[in-house]
Amino acid sequence: MEHLQSGGTVLLCVWHQQFFSAIRHFQNYRKFDPSLMISQSKDGEIIAGVAERSGWRAVRGSSSHGGAAALKEMIQQLRASRLASHIVDGPRGPAGVVKAGAVRIAHVANAVVVPFYTTADKAWYFNSRDRFFLPKPFSKVSLRFGDMIEFERVKDSERFEQQQQYLEDVMRPALIP
Repeated sequence: MEHLQSGGTVLLCVWHQQFFSAIRHFQNYRKFDPSLMISQSKDGEIIAGVAERSGWRAVRGSSSHGGAAALKEMIQQLRASRLASHIVDGPRGPAGVVKAGAVRIAHVANAVVVPFYTTADKAWYFNSRDRFFLPKPFSKVSLRFGDMIEFERVKDSERFEQQQQYLEDVMRPALIP
């Protein structure tokens, strides 16, 4: 938070399986007018409504539908508000594999990446590709933020992929099996 309050730009990054558990906490960031990329699916429509009621701008698109326009809009929103969140393995996965979007957004918006993770002491785990979970009523939900990661803007595709792999290596231990 200090980085953001001192004028820096922050991209919060989370795994798909864990992002919904953080929605209750979204309201804590309302004053920053943050954005979040959400798929154009029917499920995404529900999530977008919840996010917007919590003070987040829903940027609709994903790697499989409307991704280029959504990526451009995410970068514009992040530059303007200096806070956004990104689901690093997207709505279709594969689970635990960081896609290029987070690193690309961080480069272009000159943002630091801050991984965040959620857990719940009681949750329903879906039979999905990533074991998406939904906290049960009255369960204790914990959010944990990782260290800031600053990626040097690179043009070389090999170096870009190394940065992408680094983010995945940092975040993967918090993926719930």
